[in-house]
Amino acid sequence: MLAILTDIHANREALEACLAHAKRHGAERYAFLGDFVGYGADPSWVIDTLQAFAAQGAILVMGNHDQAVFQATRDNMHPNAAKVVEWTKAQLTPEQTAFLQALPLTHEEDDILFVHANAWQPSGWGYIDGCMEAGRSLRATRCALTFCGHMHQPMLYHAAINGQVAAFQPVAGTSIRLSNRRRWLCIPGAVGQPRDGNPAACYALYDPLEMVLTTHRVAYDHATAAQKILAAGLPAFLADRLSRGD
Repeated sequence: MLAILTDIHANREALEACLAHAKRHGAERYAFLGDFVGYGADPSWVIDTLQAFAAQGAILVMGNHDQAVFQATRDNMHPNAAKVVEWTKAQLTPEQTAFLQALPLTHEEDDILFVHANAWQPSGWGYIDGCMEAGRSLRATRCALTFCGHMHQPMLYHAAINGQVAAFQPVAGTSIRLSNRRRWLCIPGAVGQPRDGNPAACYALYDPLEMVLTTHRVAYDHATAAQKILAAGLPAFLADRLSRGD
């Protein structure tokens, strides 16, 4: 069983809750799809945790917030996000920053593509916010299944043999068998900052033998995560949104 987690955003409480949930539900391997830092108040702890998973064979790819920690220019980043990046840089050791910098943009394994934003230009950070963009991403890879993050909302897209793409809103806790007659793109939602009106953390479990996908929502102590953001002097908006899931 493979657990897919993305957009942790330095939220220790959310990550701990999702990892515990995944372990209880039989996760044997893990894939982390970027944006490990930014917004939240525990970047150092999150990176240390992910380094330990990487040492045990977990899949990790880079997100745009991870890149922003070591990249000089962040012209397209929201001012609140840019402020957190500067704060985050001061919290990390040189070794932790080097870990982020060494992350790949993509990883392919067993006919599955793992990427943060999309397959057509992983370094451009374009969003998949509909069937048109999902189709573009699916056409850009030979893999039958793509897992990506970046959108902070769970969604499942599939392409038929004729190339027509349709969207499906997964129901948390409900398993979906992925037909091998279609090509699939799964966005499991965000661990550390959900934006679909539900404050519960979100991740997915995938059984590659049975080709069964299940998204999960996991309640966590978002009040503590928010208090840490405020205590760090980060924008209050980033704390408030955790309780609203927006």
